[in-house]
Amino acid sequence: MGTVLAELPDEAFAKEDAGDDALFYAPSRLVTHIDEGAVAALTAYYATLLPPHAAVLDLMSSWVSHLPEDIMLGEVVGHGMNRAELDANPRLSHRFVQDLNRDPTLPLPDAAFDAALCCVGVQYLQRPVAVFTEVRRVLRPGAPFAVTFSNRCFPTKAVAVWRSLDANGHAALVRLYFERAGFGSAEAVVLADGSKGDPLVAVTGRA
Repeated sequence: MGTVLAELPDEAFAKEDAGDDALFYAPSRLVTHIDEGAVAALTAYYATLLPPHAAVLDLMSSWVSHLPEDIMLGEVVGHGMNRAELDANPRLSHRFVQDLNRDPTLPLPDAAFDAALCCVGVQYLQRPVAVFTEVRRVLRPGAPFAVTFSNRCFPTKAVAVWRSLDANGHAALVRLYFERAGFGSAEAVVLADGSKGDPLVAVTGRA
């Protein structure tokens, strides 16, 4: 795999289940991976980031993107691992399936998007800095990349370093991804504290 981060051994990005991710994600899972309160907090947060008519990249997407209904967006391009899930998402203008752990290069032009989003997927990335670098390439200068995560995951597919950390450690790790990928400083914000449901944290950097 090659060194992902100099601070960590390659084994930090190993998974308990080293099998083909395409097979794991082949069954469609038309469920939400965070509860209603966390979804509402996420949608409200997106409303603060996304200008009208923004071109949006929804990375590691599924059948729902949690985008605000009252903001008229431009093109929304969704990436994921399951074609049926992406096809079921009415907010996507275009969609593509790609295993970013095999090939982190996005088939998208430079400076094409006004924002990028990644909801509850960062814990599965084995080449996170390469992926974040690609996201920065396809964003326009100053555009946000919002990475959100909760305390849920498919544990056998989450990388070892993620499984070893708590929420504060997760936020620090994602900030490190942003730093190594050449973003400006990234800010961590607690969107839902978990006292009444699922916790949700956003770490957002700008290209």
